[in-house]
Amino acid sequence: MRKTILSTALFASALGFASCSHAQSGDGDTVELGEEAPFTATSYGTFAAPWAIAFEPGTGRIFLTEKAGTIKFVAPATGTVGAVDGAPEVLNRGQGGLGDIAFAPDYAESGTVYITWAQPEGEGALAAMGRGTLVCHSDTHCELEDFSEIWRQSHVGERFGHYSHKIAFSPDGEYLFLASGDRQEGDPAQDLMDNRGAVLRLNLDGTAAEGNPFAEMGSPADQIWSYGQRNLLGFEFAPDGNLWDLEHGPAGGDELNLVVRGANYGWPVRSNGDNYDGSDIPDHTEDDGFTKPAIFWNPVIAPSDMIFYTGDMFADWQGQLLVTTLRTTAIARISVDAEANSAGELARYTMPTRLRSIAEAPDGAIWVAEDGGEGRLLRLTPAN
Repeated sequence: MRKTILSTALFASALGFASCSHAQSGDGDTVELGEEAPFTATSYGTFAAPWAIAFEPGTGRIFLTEKAGTIKFVAPATGTVGAVDGAPEVLNRGQGGLGDIAFAPDYAESGTVYITWAQPEGEGALAAMGRGTLVCHSDTHCELEDFSEIWRQSHVGERFGHYSHKIAFSPDGEYLFLASGDRQEGDPAQDLMDNRGAVLRLNLDGTAAEGNPFAEMGSPADQIWSYGQRNLLGFEFAPDGNLWDLEHGPAGGDELNLVVRGANYGWPVRSNGDNYDGSDIPDHTEDDGFTKPAIFWNPVIAPSDMIFYTGDMFADWQGQLLVTTLRTTAIARISVDAEANSAGELARYTMPTRLRSIAEAPDGAIWVAEDGGEGRLLRLTPAN
């Protein structure tokens, strides 16, 4: 049966929809928003199914992956748009394609960039990750040099969703944490000899890091940090050093989790949602032996990305989680308490369409990429 709603939300009024064209100047194009919006929005162009956005350290340029396999970048000061050669060939099918982009902790010295993607394998597919050196030849042309695969999922999936493949570096810059989705199969999330449906803790070269909780079992269990997870699309370290993830539930039960070493989050044995055919999945209970979500949503919000805000432009939001969503076409603002393993939704700001990714600029502005074939790249700044 359908579960009851655990979280509560404050809803901003619906925001108006506005069209825009490709931005050619730093001013961009203004997007009409409702009077209740706490921010204004400026468009910096449209892109073909953008999936992830990230700011290049030291330059303020924003890099963006497009699902079909291309990488673009935008210089906000001028509106100049450039392209990056050397991305891997991807399987653009279902939920798969080009995935995350992340700059190495030592990017200023090494120029290393990490990319994830959906890779074809026989009749199926798997998630992969590689790294290379970003070399820029002009204001509109960069290249990934010496790019090579350094990690892949241990088993090929016959379905074409739930790749997750989000990247987060530990605050000390020593480790790479990787979200590896269950590939719509469920059972791999409870199998420690399958690195799907799990959070992985890796060295920067993609190998298993020492000190992981199941290392004595050998590969690929030696990669796993936590497991029992489904489709992790939000993945971020908080300012206090704790790692959090946002997961899609089935028919109900989207959840925010504090990622704990060795923890089992229960999927597919437990969920606060139901199967898509309407059959019941047992709810989490206090004595079920699984780690509980800090908050869950019924009906779902379909989370797509998240950041912990640390800037000064929206000073009252510092330390809070900003979540972009697909189902509710909104940005949700959430407070978290790691010690209590709890969270609460503070507000929800409806946007014109589905949102795919979010990032914080060096100046504290918030940038989001819309989902879809003509997804806009929007810069959000305070309304007053």
